[in-house]
Amino acid sequence: MRIAFVLLSGLLSLAAHAAPLPLATFDRSHWPEQLDSPALFDVASRAEILGFAHALQASEALDEPTLAARLGLRQINLASINQVRQRLWRQLWRNYDLAQQSCDQDASFCYAIDGQAELRQQAVKFAVAGDSFYAGWSGPASEFHVLYLNELLRKAALFPQTASEVERYSDQERSGDELNDRLFMLTFDAGPGAVGSSTDALTDYLRRQKLAATFFVLGNSLQTRRDKTSLADLRTLYQGQCVGIQGWQYRSHGQWLDWQDSVLRSQARVQADLPEQYVPLFRPPYGQRRADSQGFFARQGLQVVLWNIDAQDQGALSAEQSAQRVLTLMLLWRRGVIQFHDAQPKAQEAVAWLLKRTAQTGIGWEDCRHFAGKS
Repeated sequence: MRIAFVLLSGLLSLAAHAAPLPLATFDRSHWPEQLDSPALFDVASRAEILGFAHALQASEALDEPTLAARLGLRQINLASINQVRQRLWRQLWRNYDLAQQSCDQDASFCYAIDGQAELRQQAVKFAVAGDSFYAGWSGPASEFHVLYLNELLRKAALFPQTASEVERYSDQERSGDELNDRLFMLTFDAGPGAVGSSTDALTDYLRRQKLAATFFVLGNSLQTRRDKTSLADLRTLYQGQCVGIQGWQYRSHGQWLDWQDSVLRSQARVQADLPEQYVPLFRPPYGQRRADSQGFFARQGLQVVLWNIDAQDQGALSAEQSAQRVLTLMLLWRRGVIQFHDAQPKAQEAVAWLLKRTAQTGIGWEDCRHFAGKS
């Protein structure tokens, strides 16, 4: 039975990662305005919300075989998809309601919407006129919204057999959606890199920017780094930052039989080596964890931290493409946990691009210690 379970889990994992869909990317130069005020952030936010709502509404008209084909799957969990859709609509209405508070300053993309039902109605007919100031944004944005929706619905279609960040198992898990409006937190996965790697440059850069991010480290990488340098150097590396755990190795904690040992070993390593920087947060690799794992994490005093904005910086995207994707999702979701990978040299360049483009938008960056409840 145990062998059969492992084989089945492996097959499901292969299904989740086989034939990936095209990634949603968006060139922000298609948007005709600089985001140099809170009101203009809201204008762009309203546009992204309405555009994504239009794509979401259109997807609900597809029958199950058509939707499965669109997502590149032979079978889909329609109940899970509908549950995610309902959550997306709630978030879209909440976000649009917040974004329309500045309509007296700039009425672009402002409509008489006073509830989720009216947002759905507006989404059906949403279109940008060919002679509009925003006409150049409309086509590329529509493509982005469809591709990004496909990413979410594919993960929903595979949930819960293949867990991901698309849905939470309980309120103990955090995704970033619980943050205040316009508040975002930077997180970095799968580090640390080798001595002199991008991890070093990134942590130094963040300190100079007076930003405190959360680094989810791997126990074996942390131990290797310490053994090749020193404990003092390791603590200097993460000075002013927060360090959570991602397990001993970067592998699925939803299918690994020794996942509990992985968590415990990495927790003990970080607590011993970085007691000042340690925060009781666990980031599951690939977002995969067991549905029945919440009791274990609670006993260890750990919170599971997912994300709702992913930079996709591990693949073929350039640093600027990654940053532009993140900014577009920031406009759409208006709050959240952003996932980068510090072992990727492009992460620092992407963060620098983001900081420059959002400096006057009125957004804030959540302090990692506050997020973790550690004063």
